[in-house]
Amino acid sequence: MLMVTHRSYSQETADPPNTTLPTMYDLPSEDLNEPGLPDEFHDIQPQLLSRTLRVAEYSADQIFCGSDLNLYYDPVKNGYKRPDWFTVLGVPRLYAGEEMRSSYVIWQEKVLPAVVVEFLSGGTERDDLGPYAESATTGKPLLPKPAPLSVDDAPPSKWHVYEHILKIPNYVVYSRFTHRLRYFRHLDGRFQEQPLSQANPLIWIPEMNLGLGFWSGEFEGVERLWLRWCDADGNWVPTDTEQERQRAESAEAQLAEERRQREQLLAKLREQGIDPDELLRE
Repeated sequence: MLMVTHRSYSQETADPPNTTLPTMYDLPSEDLNEPGLPDEFHDIQPQLLSRTLRVAEYSADQIFCGSDLNLYYDPVKNGYKRPDWFTVLGVPRLYAGEEMRSSYVIWQEKVLPAVVVEFLSGGTERDDLGPYAESATTGKPLLPKPAPLSVDDAPPSKWHVYEHILKIPNYVVYSRFTHRLRYFRHLDGRFQEQPLSQANPLIWIPEMNLGLGFWSGEFEGVERLWLRWCDADGNWVPTDTEQERQRAESAEAQLAEERRQREQLLAKLREQGIDPDELLRE
């Protein structure tokens, strides 16, 4: 059986006592001045990613999925990034096993995200893609941006934090405008883009034994192309709602088959001159 491993966050020196570090309750959960505020796609697509995520080696209460949630990585400056979607394996679904999270604090949780997904939008391309930046709407590479006069106080980009500070093992970037899907694995100390088929792009994440590809269908009343998890055979992982519908349809089909078999039996009895009603009265 493939065993899933995940990285724990560690600092070069020991963490200060927990009492001196801010916790989830001390840190702000949003900043409305950030670029790329979510649109409806940024709200719906992460729901589908979360509701179709199944990792065999982890139960549902040991997987956390975050969407548009602050991911705090620097306890000195309270530095954070706000991924469009990410998942962490091997942590309690609830904070301390009992409360829903308002943010994800690396120095408290001690476990890094296994996957981070960003959805390109105008103005966030350089932040999301770093040296691979391209226009979210045209897919064309962006011209180099002039270096600022001073970068001492400039916050690092998402790309820099994910690649150099957190070392996220699997990083996915998607443009819903051009339908370009890009996959970066953290190998040999940096992000390396993995080749995907242009005809049918599919990301395979071996640590999770799951694939991520394009599914055309209706979700939350919207018919379009969505990112969705699939298994090793290419079967789309069902949502909880789809699973319930499948169970109901299976139960209904079983009842229909039982009725068909009963009718066949009654018909054979009548062919033999036996009255089924008489048998029931006896």
